[in-house]
Amino acid sequence: MQAERAALPIAAYKEELLAALRQYQVLIVEGETGSGKTTQLPQYLLDGGYRSICCTQPRRVAAMSVAARVAAERSVALGSTVGYSIRFEDCTSEATVLKYLTDGMLLREFLSEPDLASYDVIMVDEAHERSLSTDVVMGLVKDIARFRGDGLRVIIASATLNASKFCDYFDGAPLFSIPGRRFPVDILYTRAPEANYLDAAAVTVLQVHASQPAGDILVFLAGQDEIEDLEEALRERTRGRGSELGELLIAPIYASLPSEQQAAIFTPTPAGARKVVLATNIAETSVTIPGVVYVIDPGFAKQKAYNAATGMESLLVVPISRAAAVQRAGRAGRTQAGKCFRLYTKWSFTHEMEDQPVPELLRSNLAQVVLLLMSLGIDNLLAFDFVDAPPPETLLRSLELLYALGALSPAGKLTKRGRRMAELPLEPLMAAAVVASETYGCTEEVITICAMLSVAGALFYRPKAKAVLADAARAAFARASAGRGGGGGGGGDHLALLACYNQWRDSGHSTQWCYENFVQVRSLRRARDVREQLDALLDRVDVPRASVLDAGDGDLTPVVKALTAGYFPHACRLTKAGLYRTVKGGTTVHVHPSSALYRSERLPRYVLYHELVLTSKEFMRAVSEIEPGWLREVAPHYYTEQDVDVAAASAKMPRAVGRRS
Repeated sequence: MQAERAALPIAAYKEELLAALRQYQVLIVEGETGSGKTTQLPQYLLDGGYRSICCTQPRRVAAMSVAARVAAERSVALGSTVGYSIRFEDCTSEATVLKYLTDGMLLREFLSEPDLASYDVIMVDEAHERSLSTDVVMGLVKDIARFRGDGLRVIIASATLNASKFCDYFDGAPLFSIPGRRFPVDILYTRAPEANYLDAAAVTVLQVHASQPAGDILVFLAGQDEIEDLEEALRERTRGRGSELGELLIAPIYASLPSEQQAAIFTPTPAGARKVVLATNIAETSVTIPGVVYVIDPGFAKQKAYNAATGMESLLVVPISRAAAVQRAGRAGRTQAGKCFRLYTKWSFTHEMEDQPVPELLRSNLAQVVLLLMSLGIDNLLAFDFVDAPPPETLLRSLELLYALGALSPAGKLTKRGRRMAELPLEPLMAAAVVASETYGCTEEVITICAMLSVAGALFYRPKAKAVLADAARAAFARASAGRGGGGGGGGDHLALLACYNQWRDSGHSTQWCYENFVQVRSLRRARDVREQLDALLDRVDVPRASVLDAGDGDLTPVVKALTAGYFPHACRLTKAGLYRTVKGGTTVHVHPSSALYRSERLPRYVLYHELVLTSKEFMRAVSEIEPGWLREVAPHYYTEQDVDVAAASAKMPRAVGRRS
């Protein structure tokens, strides 16, 4: 391991880097991915006498994996002198002097320590990715650097993309370039566009495996669902052909994958076998995977998109930028000459791709950022020094939402409720629901639902061989909560998640129970950890613990009311045509097939959803039935009598309409 450290390109520049940092307060470090800046530069700072260093990462996986690597290099236990901090997981101690953390966690540290006086050096890594939190962190760090003077050193680390822009932003800060270790990479394009890039990726993997010399394969895909589909396709096509093709080891990596499974990508490939890593764009810059010689790039990634006019946020699969394509190709040339197979034409690369990705700040809902900045005393958001200023209409929409949630006063100042919401590491709607749970006496149930929603995407599994049994088990959770919360009918998905967690808890957190009910035990354990962290935060925000299950007759209506108090902007009404439309805005949305209400005999007149997912249509995930009168009760300034016709809502829709829908 020490020999590998010494062979990294950055090793030759250790003394020059330390000298530059002693001379300049802010230093922009430009280096290719794989040059060693993420793992080695913080260690050089420790060796140079700096005693408290934090290094931000845009992704949880990167913060955990890099911290583990650095701890191993320094021969210390992870969580001692080297640790990490991510949302709902803190692996640090009083002895920690080098901490890797997500940029979102550093933002939360500003709440308790606005000048970050406990840090000697703040390193913002992967700044070129321009994530939402990274841009806000840079604005705040620029401010405190001026305030603290020589008491703070700032390093902005970036790949070779737009580094000069950061120099200009930080008042002409010097640029320190580290040449990357790059071998030549052959770029191969398709002759015509691929109709199905997943199938093309599978075929290309098998062709490389059958015809190319030794070396691992890295395939870039848009998300977890595509990774799982391609993994299944490759296993199906290679089954029984190991002696003919040679062993093909498949290692997926994406953000929600448990850390012990993520570690499989770093496992050395046995002799005579080949490893194929199926990765999201996390493998572009955040994680360096050894042994990769071949890269397969379909040219797509998932990107968040926010429509300020409708208030809807969607996760869309979009073409990558040319800069991202160059980054992906570079992964093939780390250890030896490699090849990059681009599953698109050269014309598409030249004429259809954007030069740079659009910064996340310009295409996101800024409500959580606005709440955080205002809790730090930054009231004039238009004057805040963003790297790229967000659209004014997006800021205005965020302020309107926070006012509707009660976080802002009519004068635009943060209220006591807003300060309590800002202390919780949750999106504003969910934080508002937790604060409102105090009024309805159901805090325990609401934080359980919040914890379950954080893992809902990876909670249930549905093996094809036992699909009927898996569906029946999932429906049983919905039946367990039916009639116990809202509308006198089926409670919906939120209460089904609550029933799932409570049954697992009552079973003694049994792994066997999870197998029998087709629930991912790792996801439930993760939900339990999240719930424990939220429970600990209740004291900080002065929310007393209370439970309707302990104190009442089992009626869960207060729980759904508390959720409505937070998620009322996500209310929808059933039309006479049997379709749902948002109460504000009138956008047509559809119940997600995974919802308990999807096959309901009677569709509720009014529902509430957790989030919208845009695939073939706008689908509502985590849907629950509500009473229209609750909307007027919890948000009288947001919904008018014209928006919510309580009298008309009492009439039931014909069953046939619901069935057709």
